[in-house]
Amino acid sequence: MCRGFGFPRNVLLLLLAFAGNSAVWAQATAASLGASYWPAQWIACPQAPLRDVAVCYLRKSFTVDAVPRQALVYVSADNRYRLFLNGQPISRGPARGDLDHWRFETVDLAPRLHPGRNVLAAVIWNYADLAPMAQMSEQIGFLLQAGPGASPDLNTSSSWKTLLDTARRPLQLTGNQVHDYYAAGLGERVDGAAYPWGWQGESCDDATWLPAAEEGHAGPRGMSDSHSRWMLVPDTLPPQTETPQRFARVVRAEGVSVPAAFLAGDAPLTVPANATTTILLDQSVETTAYPLLVVSGGRGSRVRVIYAEALFAPDGAKGNRNDTNGKSIHGIADEFLPDGGEHRTFAPLWWRAFRFVQLEIHTADSPLTLEDFRSLFTSYPFHQVAHFQSDDAELESIAQVGWRTALLCAHETYMDSPYYEQLQYIGDTRIQGLISLYVTGDDRLLKNAVQLLGDSQTPEGLTQSRYPTALPQYIPGFSLLWIGMLHDLWWYDGQQDMLAPWLPNARAVLAWYARHLSPSGLLGRLEWWPFVDWAQQFPGGVPPHEADGQSAAQSLQFAMALEEAADLETAFGEPSEAQRDRALAAKIDAAVFRLCWDAHRHLLADTPQKKSFSQQTNSLGVLTGAIPPALQAQAMERTLSDASLTQASYYFRFYLFRAMRKAGLGDRYLAQLGPWRQMLAEGLTTFAETPGNPRSDCHAWSAHPLIDLLATVAGIEPAAPGFARIRIAPHLGSLRALEASMPTPRGTVTANYRLADGKLTADVELPSGVSGEFAWNGRTIALRPGAQRVVLPCGPPSKNRPVRSPIGAAATGR
Repeated sequence: MCRGFGFPRNVLLLLLAFAGNSAVWAQATAASLGASYWPAQWIACPQAPLRDVAVCYLRKSFTVDAVPRQALVYVSADNRYRLFLNGQPISRGPARGDLDHWRFETVDLAPRLHPGRNVLAAVIWNYADLAPMAQMSEQIGFLLQAGPGASPDLNTSSSWKTLLDTARRPLQLTGNQVHDYYAAGLGERVDGAAYPWGWQGESCDDATWLPAAEEGHAGPRGMSDSHSRWMLVPDTLPPQTETPQRFARVVRAEGVSVPAAFLAGDAPLTVPANATTTILLDQSVETTAYPLLVVSGGRGSRVRVIYAEALFAPDGAKGNRNDTNGKSIHGIADEFLPDGGEHRTFAPLWWRAFRFVQLEIHTADSPLTLEDFRSLFTSYPFHQVAHFQSDDAELESIAQVGWRTALLCAHETYMDSPYYEQLQYIGDTRIQGLISLYVTGDDRLLKNAVQLLGDSQTPEGLTQSRYPTALPQYIPGFSLLWIGMLHDLWWYDGQQDMLAPWLPNARAVLAWYARHLSPSGLLGRLEWWPFVDWAQQFPGGVPPHEADGQSAAQSLQFAMALEEAADLETAFGEPSEAQRDRALAAKIDAAVFRLCWDAHRHLLADTPQKKSFSQQTNSLGVLTGAIPPALQAQAMERTLSDASLTQASYYFRFYLFRAMRKAGLGDRYLAQLGPWRQMLAEGLTTFAETPGNPRSDCHAWSAHPLIDLLATVAGIEPAAPGFARIRIAPHLGSLRALEASMPTPRGTVTANYRLADGKLTADVELPSGVSGEFAWNGRTIALRPGAQRVVLPCGPPSKNRPVRSPIGAAATGR
């Protein structure tokens, strides 16, 4: 047993130098390994149950005569691993996938090697049926394969030493911890007396550790014959970021006084013997982080750490999140049982989502000293590039909170909610992917999502609604939105090479839907869960439908996907497929209008019986063109003003807002942000899943104002795939001044507006080599590459004067 060595005080994941070019490294990795068995074996502790809960520690000592310039290794595990070199953390993983596409990371050991003896160490764990639902698994195992510059002696085999953990176990949930559907991981209990302190360091005595059990050679996906259930593919994502952060304030403390210096990490806090202490802390904003608790002494104590997005009043209401009076905490918890040693650091194996954290401490016959309590913020390493600032300061708050929401829901995959589920749903992910493109220009996580969700497709044609997942779920409409994700990558990002191979999969989705068309031209009854939106009048999220299944909303979703697929078919050289898709879309649109248009209400009904009307159906009717262009503006006016319609949720307002803009009502957008302003007023630091008293306080499908502040208000959109041409059509509403910038694949676009003296002055800068057009109040002005100024009157053009065409009407330089 190793003793006397804890985690280093600053436990930071060292971001590798090559992290920014992960796709290139992944290609080089695949080329260097070939398509044959690897020499390395999958290994585990010989005593570990293969498919039950287990945690294992592994070590490999080796000697280096001279430090090489590069020493690459390829690392993976089931479920997960954390890798150390000479006591320092260097990698976590693997990024989640399925068994047919199991990820491995490429890690360069060279920066942490030194001449002489070195030690690789890893902790691996498999939580079996207690793992998060997003975690797929075969059995416990660990893999490390030497690559260029690394010694083959490092390959995992029985030469590695192992120790089965007896200290760490998952904590089962109790009824009052979470109040709704929960699919993320469980908390952990760690018994300090059984924990092998210092197991990852160079000084650990591992003489009594057992040789690893070999489970078979590793092999990449694409082998001619594989005896390994894990079909390995390189991870194309950069390492997740880990940044130190500290709690903002003590909400309350019972049994002890907490000095401010403790929160700052500058002074310890001692809990006396035989005492009970409770400390409630506020991070000030919601976060996703690895908590780190450092203690000394306190043998026989118990520390319970509870994490929550919000505090609860006695009636279960969250209310204003900043109001903590009379409220209590309920949520996922970890427990640590100190062994009495010095400088013991407790950290769970997986990160937690929280704003509030409560420490419940029960000491025995010895006092417990809390040396520090902090956390490491973690997320996908997005870098915010876009900028938005206006004379309405609250819009900047909406953008800031929206970005935090999106960031907390982006890790190795996009996630619907970091606290409750951590699952990558297509409906959420489409919006999240567009946020990534608009705010950061980084398309890697979106490409990964397209790949993962496409990998879930079944032979009958549908993708799963969320993936990866250990529990299959099918929402047919989400398969259509996956086609929309392909379209987004093409239109906004200019992707072609990675998208063309997915066209047959898109056709399979459309073929599944085509088989469900009824003679009327509308879709008939759909299997699985025909979810469209979480609306109060849509039981289970399913819109009204006839006895035979006919539904306008479901049919229009199909028509929209057909049009998006047709765009892709045209772009990728399949005009006959495009023609077929467009013809079917037109047929469906015509059937919906013929059967569901109510001329008296000037709206589409949800079904041919015309008993119910919704914002969802009419938004889709505008987006698809089922409502003819001449009728769209009036239909959208009524869609927005008629409170008797089923109202769109936070999620579906993404499509409602796009329909507004298409119908020419983009200047009404800012007036529709009341729900987001209300969430700010309620103290939310991320945007919630639903109104009222939501389950999840952080749900990225509600962050789409980030997109529309740039695309609708600032008006920056592509006019050709990948922003090869740019259209700028601002909808300023009540704003008088606005500054915005946005990344594109061809460079950053900036647009600054001022309204004064009856004129709009717009200073616009397009990337080098990119031209476009500026549209305002019925006028269109040509834009050229570089900086230029556009000055236009605020009112519409005179009826006696034609609108200037882009040809021969260029903007002036400045």
